[in-house]
Parts: sequence; structure tokens; C-alpha cells
Amino acid sequence: MKRKTLPSALTLVTAGMLLFPVGARAQMPIIVGQPMPDFTLPAIQGGDVTLSSLKGKNVLLIFPRGLVGDHWCQICHYQYAELVELEKEFGLREKHNLEILFVLPYSEEMVQDWVDVFPEQMEVIEGWKNPPDQENLSEGRRRWMQLASSYFPKRFTYEAGNIPVPFPILVDADREVSQRLGLFTTSWDRADAEQNIPTIFILDAEGVVQFKYHSQTTFDRPGYDYLFKVIDRLVTSD
Repeated sequence: MKRKTLPSALTLVTAGMLLFPVGARAQMPIIVGQPMPDFTLPAIQGGDVTLSSLKGKNVLLIFPRGLVGDHWCQICHYQYAELVELEKEFGLREKHNLEILFVLPYSEEMVQDWVDVFPEQMEVIEGWKNPPDQENLSEGRRRWMQLASSYFPKRFTYEAGNIPVPFPILVDADREVSQRLGLFTTSWDRADAEQNIPTIFILDAEGVVQFKYHSQTTFDRPGYDYLFKVIDRLVTSD
């Protein structure tokens, strides 16, 4: 019987070139210990941000989920708000020689709506934590109230037109970055919508990926206490 032989590395590379010709949005695996590919995206606050221009700083790079069905993910807004409060209290960027970037895979108009809807999103979360007629809640609704109270312990309130956005929110309108990194999808965690799988990267001052988190479900995102322990180790090892 003639033995089957595995294809050579050259054959595999050639096949890959046929599947993903130059210019196609081939998925690009991001591996801890390797440099993050460079990109340039406009920020909703104005101007463009080029990742390589941030060399010399650590980078916390966050891809929120964005849409959940027909509405924005409240958890994404809460986590941005929580980080804003921590920055205000502790000066995270200066303390950790850090830049913090958020990337959303939508048009500028949609990303602006993501910013504008902060007040309503925070009120939704407060409604989860403090529903009316709590004595007559169903068991499932009571469990959700307890989960929300545990997961969203802080209360954030914003006025329309006066929403603090100190961290650049980048507009990936063509999904060039989100698709190349394998994050963009139209169905995830029981919701059909154009969205990113929530993902976090921590890059060191040389632009090398030192931490990668890629979500499996809405509630498995690491807290900032954990993330900043990782960043602390980067700073102390410089």
C-alpha cells in the first residue's frame, strides 16, 4: 500500500496564498509574545490613531462587543464608565505609562450614537439592580437582579451632551482591523447582530502582545483589578 505523505510547508503556504490572496481580509492570529500588527483608525474624539506611534507606552487595547441584537451592550458601556472613574481617581495612564484604546466595528455615526447613549444605558443597568415591585419578582428575575447588583456594583450617571470620553474610541468602519484579527461576527452569545467578540490585548512598550483575552460569553470578561496586575508587572519589568 502506498503511504500517504503530508503536504510540505511550501505546499501549505502556497495553498494559503490561494485561499487568501493579497488584499483579502485573511484572519491574522494574534499570539502572545509577538508584535501586534500596526493599524491606523480615526478616533471619535478627532484625528487618527496609529498603533505604532504609541511605542514607548504600554497599551490596553479593548474591543467591546457593541450591538446585542437591536440594542447596544450595556456591559460595554459600564466597563468604559468604570475605567473612566479609575482614571480620574488613580491617573492610570500616567502611573502605568499607558494608553487605552477602544475599537468599535461601525460607522462614525454609529460610534457617536454609542457615545451618546451612555445615560440611557446606565439607567437600564440601574433598572436591573432595582426593579419595581421586588417582593413579587419571579425566581429568574430575582436571580438576574442579584447578578446585576454583584456585577455592576457602582452607579454611573451622565447628562446628555456631557459624557466624558478620555480614552480614544476608534472607528473601524470597514472592519479592516476587526476582521483581520478574527473578532468580527454576526452571531455570538445568543444574539444575531454585527458585533465584535469582546477581546482585550495588553501590549508592552515595544508593541509586543503580553496578554490576550478572547471572550466565550458575556460575563467572563476579566475585571480591571486583574488587568492592572498584569500591567503592573509590565511596568516593573521595564
